[in-house]
Amino acid sequence: MTRLMLLSFEHNNEKKKMSFGFSLGTCTFMVLLIASLSLLPTGVLAAEPNKTHQQKKLRFGSNGEFKILQVADMHFGDGKSTPCLDVLPSQAKGCSDLNTSAFLHRMILAEKPNLIVFTGDNIFGSDATDAAKSLNAAFAPAIASNIPWAAVLGNHDQQSTLSREGVMKHIVELNNSLAQVNPSEAKFIDGFGNYNLEVGGVKGTSLENKSVLNLYFLDSGDYSTVPSIHGYGWIKASQQYWFERTSSKLRKAYESKPQPQKGPAPGLAYFHIPLPEFASFDKSNFTGVKQEEGISSASVNSGFFTTMVEAGDVKAVFTGHDHLNDFCGNLTDIQLCYAGGFGYHAYGKAGWPRRARVVVATLEKLEKGGWGGVKSIKTWKRLDDHHLTAIDSQALWSKSSYL
Repeated sequence: MTRLMLLSFEHNNEKKKMSFGFSLGTCTFMVLLIASLSLLPTGVLAAEPNKTHQQKKLRFGSNGEFKILQVADMHFGDGKSTPCLDVLPSQAKGCSDLNTSAFLHRMILAEKPNLIVFTGDNIFGSDATDAAKSLNAAFAPAIASNIPWAAVLGNHDQQSTLSREGVMKHIVELNNSLAQVNPSEAKFIDGFGNYNLEVGGVKGTSLENKSVLNLYFLDSGDYSTVPSIHGYGWIKASQQYWFERTSSKLRKAYESKPQPQKGPAPGLAYFHIPLPEFASFDKSNFTGVKQEEGISSASVNSGFFTTMVEAGDVKAVFTGHDHLNDFCGNLTDIQLCYAGGFGYHAYGKAGWPRRARVVVATLEKLEKGGWGGVKSIKTWKRLDDHHLTAIDSQALWSKSSYL
């Protein structure tokens, strides 16, 4: 990060100094945009019930691609008054939550994703005076973009003025949110924010009415509620049962008429706290960096990784939580990936840029024209620097590798 983007500037016409890494015109536009979002009445952003929740169907674009932007650990507080953590001394003045908002806005403009996924610790509850207002502000760039988005909870979202259930219910009602509190078919399930989204094929093709890519979202919990077990939460048996049933149902639908397909459609899983299996890698078998002293998973292994292996459709898992890890490693044909820290009020490492992860699934081009099922899945990360530098591009999965 050569120069941190600071959302403060002098109005002296002779000294328009900016600490951004890009042009003054772009900076002014961004500052005004973020400022205008913060000045909008709450109702403009989110107060009305989400009328688009059931109307927006995810599907691949006419170019045969579906792109997901993952945003991990925004740690949003009270906006402009909330300072940045772990930045260089020269970057600290004027740095706040607004830098997180500006980074998100830049990422949306640069990547133009089909879906934005927020993987928890969206707000840092301890420093958020009003949870609802902080959530509105944190998601404001996504809401303003009119791009569908989804979210799960981390271990800090519920530490303000809303309960964990209350936070999820608020997220569900925000405009363009595809999040769900919990699946309607599950009579009992632990946590809040367990759901799946189906991504249909290209409109007008033989697979337009089938889900060719399945997205799973789970609540990995906050902290253990078992007195004899300390540390973070984990994905419980009820959630795994729901996942198994959902995976099986989706597989049967994909393999059934019309246009029956061979095997399950590939799946991606998103949640906050990494699984214990994330500790399986060393420097020789992952792409990215591993800078934390250890993997901050639960102290018990609930078996969800094995559950995914047995289901056979999940090709990659994406988490946050450990801000200084941003690697992807392959374990038993499932890629385990961190996004890396995104938010400026989250702990980080001075001089190590905040970052976001992008994932693109690409369909198979058929000989007779049109598009088939997913052929490949790849990923890269972008840094919050002058050029939004892309790093660590890698293939996560390819259909040809498993034929």
